[in-house]
Amino acid sequence: MKTCTHKVAYYETDRMGITHHSNYIRWMEEARVAFLEKIGWSYARMEENGLLSPVTKVCCDYRKSTTFNDTVDIYVEVRKVSHVKADLSYVMKNTLTGEVVAKGSSCHGFITKDGKPVVIDREMPEFYSVMKKLESEGTDQ
Repeated sequence: MKTCTHKVAYYETDRMGITHHSNYIRWMEEARVAFLEKIGWSYARMEENGLLSPVTKVCCDYRKSTTFNDTVDIYVEVRKVSHVKADLSYVMKNTLTGEVVAKGSSCHGFITKDGKPVVIDREMPEFYSVMKKLESEGTDQ
């Protein structure tokens, strides 16, 4: 699911004019926040329901450089959701050329505000159901 388009800012580039690698992780978070809003489960809504979702793992595979003023379309897919975690994947494409500039993934646990693990299918069945449905739909990139 295409979740957002990001325009590379000047401050995101390094001395060589190339986007610094750390920004792709930030873009994944930006896309994840937009994705959750699109499916009706914004971070604000999750937190109102007492649910936090810390990142437990993140990975990024850089394919092509981006530079100042490039725009990047970011796609998010639910790869797998279980009772206690969700794995998401990201594909970042240059909007103009359609070339894949990076692919990434993130893994998320679910905890209460005081740090106790949450079994989401039992304690947040509506959220779990939405995520499970998206897992089975795959990607539309």
